[in-house]
Amino acid sequence: MPFVERVFSGVQPTGNLHLGNYLGAIVNFVKMQETHNCIYCVVDMHAITQGVDVWGGPAELARNTREVTAAFIASGIDPKKHIVFNQSQVSGHAELAWIFNCVARMGWLGRMTQFKEKAGKDRENASVGLFDYPVLMAADILLYRATHVPVGEDQKQHLELSRDIAQKFNNDFGDSIRNLGANDGLFFPLPEPLITGPATRVMSLRDGTKKMSKSDASDNSRINLTDDADTIAQKIRKAKTDPEPLPSEEKGLEARPEADNLVGIFAALAGRPKADVLREFGGGQFSSFKNALAELCVTKLAPIAGEMKRLVADPGHIDSILNEGSDRARAIADETMKLSKDIVGFIRRR
Repeated sequence: MPFVERVFSGVQPTGNLHLGNYLGAIVNFVKMQETHNCIYCVVDMHAITQGVDVWGGPAELARNTREVTAAFIASGIDPKKHIVFNQSQVSGHAELAWIFNCVARMGWLGRMTQFKEKAGKDRENASVGLFDYPVLMAADILLYRATHVPVGEDQKQHLELSRDIAQKFNNDFGDSIRNLGANDGLFFPLPEPLITGPATRVMSLRDGTKKMSKSDASDNSRINLTDDADTIAQKIRKAKTDPEPLPSEEKGLEARPEADNLVGIFAALAGRPKADVLREFGGGQFSSFKNALAELCVTKLAPIAGEMKRLVADPGHIDSILNEGSDRARAIADETMKLSKDIVGFIRRR
């Protein structure tokens, strides 16, 4: 069966999207629109795999789902040209995940490092959903028979599992797949990681050795996409630095995590290499560089914050975008599920 080249990616609605989410994922989502057929999903079913204290409860989940959607649109994703929807509106995600639960092996899931990290020492009290998260992720991707997935370092292992599940399904049901007319016995593609250039790893403004995170107790550690211009500028000027002037070459950033982080943020927002930024600001004091960085951040991010504020004030409009997107996603998903059920041998209503 021929595969349409298609990109799938999802973002969890767990609140407080920040500069790290923007530079690490959303910027690339916007770029990919120009070259790929894209499906962007707000993965609300994944959000509830952890405790309610993490995802905030029903009202917070709904609010965060709309906020992530608003961030997509405000950043430049076009929901008319591409598909933007929330996962729970398409039942095929859960249906295909169950089939894949019966294809995946316990040993495969037992090797997933992200479960070990998120569950911590108290794994007996972790939800089955958290353990099974990678199987649902495989279903997310393969429900649309997506061929490419943009992934960061923390998701590479999950994408490999998606490939393993797709390959085992194709092998286990090869005869059935061929009976449907696929002479090669392939129903699901083996999705490839989409390389979008060096990932921008944004670190905390208070500690350059830790990733920028919404869970950090200090709001000054991150720039939220909802921050206004004054807040953005204030956070940049308060960002931790060291007493040395900026170096003129990248080698001089070694063992200086805070300096490296701020230079990296400037480079990513300006679309310039770090070396170019250091040629301009190297040898100078942090105060003047921070002023320039604050101005750049405000220029790039304040309009997004303003547009997000406008969008979330009209939840009905956001819901209409998600409803329309889910209708378009469901059209693809339903066809995959019909064929998947036929392949497995489920009798379905015709």
